[in-house]
Amino acid sequence: MKDILKYAGVILVLIGALVLIIPGLMHTTSNSTLSAAGILLVVGFVAHIILNRFVVK
Repeated sequence: MKDILKYAGVILVLIGALVLIIPGLMHTTSNSTLSAAGILLVVGFVAHIILNRFVVK
C-alpha cells in the first residue's frame, strides 16, 4: 500500500499533463481544460512532496 501511495502525486501530475496534451493535439483547448490541468498539476506536486515526506519514513 505504501508503494502505491508513494507514487500518487506523480500519477496526478501525469494525468494533469495528459489533460494538457490531448486537447492541445486536437486543437480544442479551452479555459476549463487548462484550469483542470493546472489544478491537477499543482495538487499532484504538493501531494508528491507531502506524501514522500511522511509516508516513506
